[in-house]
Amino acid sequence: MPTDCISFRNTAFVSKLICDYVENRPELQSLYHRFPTLENFKAQFEAKQSEFSSEKRSVLVAALSEQYTQLKPSELTTQAIQSLGDENTFTVTTGHQLNLLGGPLYFLYKIISTINLAKELKHKYPKNKFVPVFWMATEDHDFEEINHFNFQNKRFQWSQNTSGAVGVLDTSELSEFVTVFSNVLGDSIFALQLKELVNDAYLNHSNLADATRYLVHALFGDDGLLIIDGNDATLKRLFIPQITSEFKTQQAYKSVSQTNQQITAIDAAYKIQVNPRELNLFYLKADLRERIVKKESCFSVLNTDIQWDLKELLAEVESNPERFSPNVIMRPLYQETILPNLCYIGGGGELSYWLQLKSYFDQEQITFPILLHRNSVLLISQKQHQKLDKLKVTVTDLFQDKDVLIQSQIKKISSLSVDFSIQKSHLKQQFEQLYLVADQTDKSFKGAVSAQEKKQIKGLEALEKRLLKAEKKSHKDYIDRLEALHLELFPIGGLQERYTNFSEFYLEYGDEFINHLKLELTPLNQKFHVLTL
Repeated sequence: MPTDCISFRNTAFVSKLICDYVENRPELQSLYHRFPTLENFKAQFEAKQSEFSSEKRSVLVAALSEQYTQLKPSELTTQAIQSLGDENTFTVTTGHQLNLLGGPLYFLYKIISTINLAKELKHKYPKNKFVPVFWMATEDHDFEEINHFNFQNKRFQWSQNTSGAVGVLDTSELSEFVTVFSNVLGDSIFALQLKELVNDAYLNHSNLADATRYLVHALFGDDGLLIIDGNDATLKRLFIPQITSEFKTQQAYKSVSQTNQQITAIDAAYKIQVNPRELNLFYLKADLRERIVKKESCFSVLNTDIQWDLKELLAEVESNPERFSPNVIMRPLYQETILPNLCYIGGGGELSYWLQLKSYFDQEQITFPILLHRNSVLLISQKQHQKLDKLKVTVTDLFQDKDVLIQSQIKKISSLSVDFSIQKSHLKQQFEQLYLVADQTDKSFKGAVSAQEKKQIKGLEALEKRLLKAEKKSHKDYIDRLEALHLELFPIGGLQERYTNFSEFYLEYGDEFINHLKLELTPLNQKFHVLTL
């Protein structure tokens, strides 16, 4: 399984902010605490150890033990849960929405990056334990983002009227989806394994959170991965001080707004991923997840008649903390409050908003985690790799825009010179002599020389385009094959990892596909991996 690595910057799919971060640009250092190197983790777990109390550990162990009751965890999983009670045990965390069948491929890459980093840390610091954690985004409400996946260029979708948090969605209506999907898989040994996995996950569990936990555990339980549901009353109780602070001070809004200005000042090309609200909490009940807003005389829940004064609201927090759900701004703080966590592993979009949060963490006196970009991967079959060789296309070439790729390849393979750069250079040299003459005459002559230069350069460019068009016609077969291969590897012009579901590769390779990924991916190697299966 050969592996090529190219820089994120050369992929054209990763934002400038994230490229600058993984390259450790000095101007960004105020936005994070420690850069992701093995050596920096020692100071990180020493800081977290002093901050994270034994009481919090006890609550966490009890909550996870309860969450795993239905799953009947293995001895390895039970040991991992119990180890969190030890002050020398820490977590490495990633998170994901409850996408149907995991959604796009990067769901796997997040988890494998987390598992492999925990292994690397254990090797570096053998006296400590490091537990990989998968955080289920059970409190999200955007059903349209999670209700589908793509398999062999077909979209499989779960249609249902919903409201409230997605974790509690009833999975009883998924029987039709399971039947339809199973029918397209065939009867190979890997198809039968997939059918069993999908059936057990979605038809033997009553809600989407439990179904997702089963799915992830079935794939990664043997790796010691712990799956946590933050929508838990006992865990929310640990978060009461931060919830209370939000209502009293609106610190998140103040801190993040200031950081957003700082980010823009560093580089105007940086995109602000999220903007804070005055209050960054939802009110959560059965079939209800609505924002809490502050009015002149009270706090209220949008689109309801629910309202409190500050004293009443704080009493509600104390009595029912599970009803308060953090939004994208506060969710990271919640995670780091209830876990002895060292590092968060996420994609570019996630890390972009995490980089907006450090000053907020500082104000709330919670240690800011190390941020690591997950492994990014392009999977290529042996057959596809052979096609690339025949087409004389390199791995780096693949990440160009399709039209740019075709143009550059035609120039490479054409027997004629389709590049008129030499001619343009000669023309410019000739006009330099004319400009010397023009400097000795009036301004109108110099203007005429300039106009003529532009006209002739434009003429050469038109001829170049015309020749390129003619060469494309004569190499139509080559272009058709290149376009077809590019579409296979970059569905709808985007990254494979953001489109294709893991089941497509599982059907072909089975468990070995995931095992290969575990062997090949190195999370601290902050480059884009191209793996040939």
